[in-house]
Amino acid sequence: MTGDAWHARTSEDVCMAFDVSVDAGLSDHDVERRRREHGVNELPRQRKQSAFARFLQQFRNPLVYILLISGLVTIILGGITDASVILGVVLVNALIGFIQEGKAVEALEALAGSVGTDARVIRSGRKQQVAVVDLVPGDVVVLESGDRVPADMRLVNARDLAIAEAALTGESVPVEKRTGPLDAATVLADRINMAYASTVVTYGSAVGIVTSTGANTEVGAISTLLADTVILATPLTKAIERFSNYLLVGIIILAALTFGAGLLRGEPFLEMVLAAVALAVGAIPEGLPAAVTIILAIGVARMAKRRAIIRRLAAVETLGSTTVICSDKTGTLTQNQMTVVTIMTDAVVYDVTGTGYAPDGRVVRNGEAVDVAADAALDDCLHVALLCGTAVVENREGRWDAIGDPTEAALVVLAMKAGMQRDAEERDHPLVDTIPFSSEDQFMATLHRQGETMRIHLKGSVEAVLSRSVERRTGDGRSHAFDHDAVLAQAADISAQGLRVLALAVKDVDASHGALEREDVANGMIFCGLVAMVDPPREEVKEAIRECQRAGITVKMITGDHAATASTIAMQLGLSGAEKDGRLVARTGAELSAMDGESFARSANDVAVFARATPEQKLRIVEALQGKGHVVSMTGDGVNDAPALRAANIGVAMGRTGTDVAKDAADMVLTDDNFTTIVAAVEEGRTVFDNLLKFIVWTIPTNIGEGLVIVAAIALGMELPILPVQILWINMTTAIILGLPLAFEPRQPDVMDRPPRDASKPILSKDLLLRTIFVGTLLLCFSFSLFLWELDRGESIDTARTAAANGFVIMEIFYLFACRTLVLPVRTVGFFSNGWVWGGVALTIILQLAFTYLPFMNMAFKTVPLALDVWVGAVASGIVVLLLVTIEKALRRRIRG
Repeated sequence: MTGDAWHARTSEDVCMAFDVSVDAGLSDHDVERRRREHGVNELPRQRKQSAFARFLQQFRNPLVYILLISGLVTIILGGITDASVILGVVLVNALIGFIQEGKAVEALEALAGSVGTDARVIRSGRKQQVAVVDLVPGDVVVLESGDRVPADMRLVNARDLAIAEAALTGESVPVEKRTGPLDAATVLADRINMAYASTVVTYGSAVGIVTSTGANTEVGAISTLLADTVILATPLTKAIERFSNYLLVGIIILAALTFGAGLLRGEPFLEMVLAAVALAVGAIPEGLPAAVTIILAIGVARMAKRRAIIRRLAAVETLGSTTVICSDKTGTLTQNQMTVVTIMTDAVVYDVTGTGYAPDGRVVRNGEAVDVAADAALDDCLHVALLCGTAVVENREGRWDAIGDPTEAALVVLAMKAGMQRDAEERDHPLVDTIPFSSEDQFMATLHRQGETMRIHLKGSVEAVLSRSVERRTGDGRSHAFDHDAVLAQAADISAQGLRVLALAVKDVDASHGALEREDVANGMIFCGLVAMVDPPREEVKEAIRECQRAGITVKMITGDHAATASTIAMQLGLSGAEKDGRLVARTGAELSAMDGESFARSANDVAVFARATPEQKLRIVEALQGKGHVVSMTGDGVNDAPALRAANIGVAMGRTGTDVAKDAADMVLTDDNFTTIVAAVEEGRTVFDNLLKFIVWTIPTNIGEGLVIVAAIALGMELPILPVQILWINMTTAIILGLPLAFEPRQPDVMDRPPRDASKPILSKDLLLRTIFVGTLLLCFSFSLFLWELDRGESIDTARTAAANGFVIMEIFYLFACRTLVLPVRTVGFFSNGWVWGGVALTIILQLAFTYLPFMNMAFKTVPLALDVWVGAVASGIVVLLLVTIEKALRRRIRG
């Protein structure tokens, strides 16, 4: 029964299908039987991953595998110190990742708790309160204002009912509910005779028959989607994995060739094993995993300062690779505050300045402020706007907030902008009686005492108000007959622009009226005018979208609102996509449902606006874009957004208005719910990758040089110029102390003027790969020269090795400055713009002096003190490396024009 189209059936059919009477409800026997058949009303909970399992996952990385194997071999060969250093690095790296990712995805847990704890039901002929988990299909549930809907249900009775469904459908305003049957093809967001689990009753009351519980509800379907959604590897993790695999293969081949060549030359077997291990240790970038994690963690801290909280560490860099941002509309691109922008009275159109709930604005005509009292029709409109409603707008700690219906709040703010004060107006026009808003009637009316008479204020849909109006108020206070069709046409034109239109009217009645009846507003009303309102786009978002487009990032809007509204807002924001008749094409959920796979994928790629989209369609849009090779960022705040948030390469949830489900499914949470923060995070993500790339370009040549030094020594039949333990010292100390300061390099000026990085390409471009080989060769030549120079002077092998090791470090220091910018000369970023670099250089020099001159360091690393001329030679080598790399960058810039 749960798969039936209950919205297409009459109330009587639904009662018959569940064999239940609305007045009597189910019997206790029926409840027990159905609970055994359908189970309890709760969502399936995902089995939690243990902390230990999450910790073990940190080791699933080819680079870590290399380090573990290297450490194991080192232990076998008796190198306990060397192995301790390697395994210590692995452990630190795992701990950092474990801590950063400690808040694992808990989306299903939040979903399971999104349904309330109690519900009012009618069972065995009496009203009673039961636990939500005890509800079964066929239960008769009573809903009242403020209730959270406990299960999916078909409404059979409803009075003035509106339900906030933004968390499920994305609809920005509460949905007015009715009870009549609908067409079977009606999409979820338009099923106004249904109430769905996890939504909230804004006002009114209703009685409904439970049609689905637990996993069979619409939110349960989202739970299933969420559980089945695969969390994708990020572009960085995939690139690092490819890079590590290539490195692993290269190291194994080179070590095997070196080992074999040595044996063929007649070298002792054990010495060749030691040489192969030395080569592997030299070629492995031991500090890379820890450095990558720490650089990403620094990016997390930077983003937090820009109001973006990162939940998954690798998501930092993913932002920099984003090619498409799929954004929700309400609250992200718009202010989530309805605002009246136009008032239309008899032949006069007024504009209203200011946006949001702050009463900072004016009613103007042709840009000039107007005297409200000079236009009686305008004055009547403003009084209706202020007095015919229950919403309250107030300033709380410097922030204007609305309590009540957003539409009514917008009307109150309109009157405040015209200088009206609610307290004073209510004293002058005290409320006598009210006809609450009814979804069937489509209007609200209030009766106010006005001196010696009474006045009825009426607001509602254009059709409802016009059908009750006989005349139209003029500016001089009189009234005349008018053309209803002309007003309807005017309202239709405004609605087509994505604005919400309400009509306002008044009627004076005898002072003897003590109550307001529907017959009092059935006819004889004086039509005052129309007001048009919209949830205005955030002003700063327009520039942010332009910045995205300049950066090669496409922005798409996926919303639960109506197509016309979505398309209009998208045009105002400057979104680009498929157009028709000068307007952006907006695909609706119904249109998407009718498409085959190829058409759906084409629309996902070409269309910029998607309206009334279901959770499954949002997920399909994300997956279709990924199928086209895009790196997708998806924003959202509701339960309905969670599957798409989790499937996206980078899921972004709203921190203020977002549900717990959305936050737990996302990789990033915005603390200000603002689209511009996403753009700022993209900028930070690109900077993180830039700095990470600088680190890799800086550190890999050292490993290449160290590996080549071992190969050269074997080829020449010489003793190793540098020992494995010395290589470990160099790799670990320089990677952390010298390399990490590159994470603090400032943003490059062109960071948002270039297209997103192609995630399918390797980390190192052809140019950078050639540079790393070039610099690695330079390190080989100069360090080997220092080694041979000391031997030629008759110095000991330990002295020669100490000279070679220090030569490596000094050349790394000079090369570090060249890597502060990968293309431009170092002077363009300023020699002193990153104080961390200079601090790292100073600390490295101190450590190398200790490495060279302290007795216990001499014992641990087999080093000896060096004469001054050795240091001069090492510094000269470093200067040459810096000059040659600077020349290489200049030549590449000239070649590329």
